[in-house]
Amino acid sequence: MRAIVITEPGGPEVLVWQDVPDVEPGPGEVLVDVVATAVNRADLLQRQGFYPPPPGAPEWPGLECSGVISALGAGVTSHAVGDEVCCLLSGGGYAERVVVPAGQAMPLPPGVGLIDAAGLPEVACTVWSNLVMVAHLQRSEWLLVHGGGSGIGTMAIQVARALGARVAVTAGSQAKLDACAALGAEVLINYREQDFVSVLDAETGGRGVDVILDNMGAKYLERNISCLARNGRIVIIGMQGGTVTELDITTLLRRNAAVHATTLRGRPTSEKVEICQEVERHVWPWIGAGIVTPVIDRVLPITDAARAHTALEAGDATGKIVLEVRPSG
Repeated sequence: MRAIVITEPGGPEVLVWQDVPDVEPGPGEVLVDVVATAVNRADLLQRQGFYPPPPGAPEWPGLECSGVISALGAGVTSHAVGDEVCCLLSGGGYAERVVVPAGQAMPLPPGVGLIDAAGLPEVACTVWSNLVMVAHLQRSEWLLVHGGGSGIGTMAIQVARALGARVAVTAGSQAKLDACAALGAEVLINYREQDFVSVLDAETGGRGVDVILDNMGAKYLERNISCLARNGRIVIIGMQGGTVTELDITTLLRRNAAVHATTLRGRPTSEKVEICQEVERHVWPWIGAGIVTPVIDRVLPITDAARAHTALEAGDATGKIVLEVRPSG
């Protein structure tokens, strides 16, 4: 089979479509013929040499995919050969075939085709696990999403609105802010021109926000804490702003606040399966009802993976970039 291989740590040019060893499902796994995959920032970090795959995962990138099950491992009764699925992966999605734990292969959401479904598992599982299972976002609470125009951001806005929460976002362009507004964000902050702490103080009457979904890490931590409401929660899911900072914890204490830092890729299979079940139970019906929709910026052939990485690094995408591996019909 073929896959996108990282020939050495570096820029997008190190991504090469070439032959790799074929894969076979083990007990409790399914083999998926991949139709499409999607690009995530973790793929960029892996390409640069900063985020190696966990033990047992393929060396090539790809944290999600869609496709058709072509073989079942021993003991699998939840799926059948020929099922169309979208999958949460530890790696290996940039390939013609991938092996997946059966519990991480989900049926397609109602009304969503294989191409668009490729961009759903990572964002849906990340958003649901962090906003609901970690931060316990509630109706009428305020959520701040940094990077509102990203794949994670566009999903977070919609899930929060479906939960009855109110949403503020930061983004770096008016076009992205307009897209966030169309999805239901109420407070739109251009981080290049505005201070999000001041804006949120004014918009909430000094109360602050209840939950912050943060992709920046160290750079924003102090300011994030300063705009939290009492009993507020920060969930850090990215490190685009660095990993090390000094912090006066008295602000946390005064607000009775909590800071969580999570990753999805390195979690045990049992936890990922639980998250997938929750997403299938709660998010997929919202998609079927049109309450939540996939936000796909563009679809490129898998051989253009380097171009997709370049676009994502430049911030030139709203929502997900999907890579088509083979025709879906």
